[in-house]
Amino acid sequence: MIAVPLLKPIHILLVDDNPNNLKLLSEAIQRCGWKALMATDGESAIEQTEYARPDLILLDVMMAGIDGFETCRRLKTNPITQNIPVIFMTALSDSTDKVAGLEIGAVDYITKPFQKEEVIARLKLHLKISHLTRTLEERVQERTAELTQSLQQLQQTQLQLIQSEKMSTLGQMVTGIGHEINNPLGFVSGNLFYIEEHVNNLLRLVSLQQQKLPQLDREIEKLLEEIDFEYLAEDLPKLLASMHQGITRLKDISLSLRTFARTDISSQVEFQIHEGIDSTLMLLKHRLKGNGDRPKIQVVTQYGDLPAITCYPGQLNQVFMNIIANAIDAFDDLNQNHSVQEIAACPNIITITTSAESQQKTVTICIQDNGPGMLAEVQDRIFEQSFTTKAVGKGTGLGLTISYQIIVDKHNGQVNCLSIPGEGTKFIITLPM
Repeated sequence: MIAVPLLKPIHILLVDDNPNNLKLLSEAIQRCGWKALMATDGESAIEQTEYARPDLILLDVMMAGIDGFETCRRLKTNPITQNIPVIFMTALSDSTDKVAGLEIGAVDYITKPFQKEEVIARLKLHLKISHLTRTLEERVQERTAELTQSLQQLQQTQLQLIQSEKMSTLGQMVTGIGHEINNPLGFVSGNLFYIEEHVNNLLRLVSLQQQKLPQLDREIEKLLEEIDFEYLAEDLPKLLASMHQGITRLKDISLSLRTFARTDISSQVEFQIHEGIDSTLMLLKHRLKGNGDRPKIQVVTQYGDLPAITCYPGQLNQVFMNIIANAIDAFDDLNQNHSVQEIAACPNIITITTSAESQQKTVTICIQDNGPGMLAEVQDRIFEQSFTTKAVGKGTGLGLTISYQIIVDKHNGQVNCLSIPGEGTKFIITLPM
């Protein structure tokens, strides 16, 4: 069992409109020495989360009033509650619903009817991950204070520790998610072909029977009218096609997770840069989509003919993630002061261009946005450790510092930033083949 080294009492909010489920879960939680908070609907859960600040939320998907998806969406858009881990509880078996929940911010799913032992094990895992995330910046600051005389050496050591911990934690999480996705995905994918074949055969049988026996029994005619057979025959193939699309989407996500979270930190391997960029964009797709506050962020890829390069793929993917996520954050800040119509008149665009220089044996990746840009004094400090222009709780000032260390120190490459206020920002990464 996983020990969670937290000093203060752990509070877990249980949100379910079924009193039996609340009773069962609260008893199991209290036996672990944790405090159980309870809510029976989404509105009261949001209110209680804001003032009680639980360490983790177990949230039922199907509830009266606002459902679990909408409740989670509101929690994740609230700066006060957005960092609290949410685990969905659901009786739904549709993988598409599960992916939708993960995309809006949930960290895991527990399927009903649940086993208490499984629930407790998952709670302990995600409490540990949450604790590591919350204390990461504090640990960095403590080490810096203790070893100020050797600051430069310390900063390099800290960055390596942070990067290793991030990739290790991410790898564990991705392994768990991949396992949860791949098992039902393999089952559904393997059987969908036969379901489609059986459905087509049944439709052919009914059609042939109608041709051969045009005078149907009155009871059969009544049933055909009741189930609207013509609509059913037309809609079933569409439903099956939609299921195929959902399976393809899940496979893409699973592949992107494996590609992004490559944990090859001990040795360099050959890697195709475009695969890393595509996997990063897939994982950020939920942030690139439009919402009620702004249209979607357009991504334009202009890929050159790149050879595979020798590198640390997982670390390079982290660089792409940091830069593109920062561009999205910049658009979000910019769009707060503009209407949807104003934003639509000047669309948010991220352009990613790649090229190869055969004589110098280098590849170049350019990531450019048409966002607000940066002042010169900010641009001069963006790679400094702990420097950030984001509000407290929204940025640590480590992302670009780690990116610089990965490109320059780990790969002997270069990274430069060009920015003009009001016009946008461009990052140019050059790597040896």
